[in-house]
Amino acid sequence: MTDADLKALFAEDAPPVRDPKFSAAVMEEVIRRRFVTDMALLAMATTAGAFLIWAIWPTLAPLVAPLRDGLATLGACITVDAVAVALLERSVIPVRRRNHG
Repeated sequence: MTDADLKALFAEDAPPVRDPKFSAAVMEEVIRRRFVTDMALLAMATTAGAFLIWAIWPTLAPLVAPLRDGLATLGACITVDAVAVALLERSVIPVRRRNHG
């Protein structure tokens, strides 16, 4: 057997050639589809929740009216806390760890 014969024989079992651009394009499309699916699911859940609240609001309104002032204050505090966490989270500098391997 010559070298050409051996190369032809081994070429049959060689892994396929990889194309990084094609792989990146396929993964981008997979991620895009997942994102669209997630957004559609969240939109449906939000719409269903809004419809549920709208449907039961006549029953809830008399129960919530006495709590309105306290809930407004609580909502304001939660909003301020959420904004503070969001702003402080961005300012944290991640620490890089050295690999001692």
